[in-house]
Amino acid sequence: MTITTTEPSRAPAGSRWLALGILCAGMLMILLDTTIVNVALRDIQTDLGFSQSGLAWVANAYLIAFGGLLLLAGRLGDLHGQRRVFVVGLVLFTVASLLCGISQSGALLVTMRFIQGVGGALTSAGILAMITTLFDSPAERARAYGVYTFIAAGGAALGMLAGGLITQWLSWHWVFIVNVPIGITVAVLALRHVPADGETATGRHTDVLSAALVTTGVMLGVYGIVQIEGRGLVSLAALGPIAAGLAMLTAFVGRQRVASDPLMPLQIFRSRTITVANLVLLVMYMGAVGFLFLGPLYFMRVLHYSAIATGLALTPMPIAIGVVSVRPSPWLQARFGQRRVVLAGLTLLVIGQGLLVRLPVSSHYVTSVLPTLFVSGIGFGLALTTLTAMNMSAARPHEAGLASGLFNTTRQLGMAIGVTMSATLAESTTSQLRGDRHSAATALVGGYHVAFGVGAVLVVAALVLTATLLDRPPRAPHEPVDVLEGAEDLAVADAA
Repeated sequence: MTITTTEPSRAPAGSRWLALGILCAGMLMILLDTTIVNVALRDIQTDLGFSQSGLAWVANAYLIAFGGLLLLAGRLGDLHGQRRVFVVGLVLFTVASLLCGISQSGALLVTMRFIQGVGGALTSAGILAMITTLFDSPAERARAYGVYTFIAAGGAALGMLAGGLITQWLSWHWVFIVNVPIGITVAVLALRHVPADGETATGRHTDVLSAALVTTGVMLGVYGIVQIEGRGLVSLAALGPIAAGLAMLTAFVGRQRVASDPLMPLQIFRSRTITVANLVLLVMYMGAVGFLFLGPLYFMRVLHYSAIATGLALTPMPIAIGVVSVRPSPWLQARFGQRRVVLAGLTLLVIGQGLLVRLPVSSHYVTSVLPTLFVSGIGFGLALTTLTAMNMSAARPHEAGLASGLFNTTRQLGMAIGVTMSATLAESTTSQLRGDRHSAATALVGGYHVAFGVGAVLVVAALVLTATLLDRPPRAPHEPVDVLEGAEDLAVADAA
């Protein structure tokens, strides 16, 4: 058995963790924008005169650009330097945020939201690759992935809270303008404290045709998915873009087989670890992410919480994710192996989803909701942190950005499918129950129960995939052995 090692990092420990903090600050700003705007949509509609269908594009324009460009952005970092792409994305995101904040027309706002999505993809796609480069010690790297997981999972709840506070105390314009000083500060700090990675960048030219195929294909797929909620699964508005997106992605794969310098070398999928980690992540997000969309609606429409109270009510879940991700998860990986930690996390997540199916119409938060948030948060944190470590540890150094972009693209697709599926199931069930003369609250909760139940089934599917496909996977010759797995002595030394 061989263990692939890297040259020890020359940067002091303090500067590495400072660099991680800067990267995570940029990531948090990007993630906040996916939810912070949702709280302000009602005020935006009133001020700018959006129709209901037009208003959806304030959110969808960002999601489509963000999800569609992640894979390309990760590969651009491999070819031209991760820090360079990170800073360019921050600048683009910051300028677009300013223009969003001063928008006086719906067309300008939607256009700038799309540009925000482009900047967000460039900023976030290569962060995992930079973390992998910063931390060569398996124990430190696992803790760094835990911090990243905490930020990635906690951004949604924090966005709800921040959006409520800003909208209530200032105006919807400041939901965007607040990004400007943060973006400038993070960009300056990144240039000063995040190590340049020019030595790993190849400087090769990007395959423009491949870039156009994969970007357009993913964007069309995401566009079709977000149309399902309003138009239905069998509508041309949904199936047409999805079919066109799949055709472009098929052409992209064919292009990669014959290109002399492919944008996405297909041999990355020879790593069973990377392939299975992304598959499990996709199914897990499809099943579990519904609560991030329906949970706030439950608090506001059934329990009649304010936006601020809703954000506070959701915070125990990211807190649980953060606590388990930063310390316990790396130690458990070292003590019991990554496969067992993923299985344990998914098992807890199944229990949490099962508890969601029992949410009552009139509930006491401490007894009915809080335990569910903690159980789901612990399970989600264990599974996501470990899947992240597995995906990145199996990537070759010159493909780290591609692996990072692929992982983030998988996560975004899982979120898009999961949210659309949950919203569609909940809405159709609620409409049926209202037709049967149930009360509004009972019909709403009944719809949520169906969505959460289907989500639980999907998490069970992720659990089965992990148990079967990650059982002693064969390693490709280039794939490094995960030194965390079974390294009990490492955990003991780290604890000391």
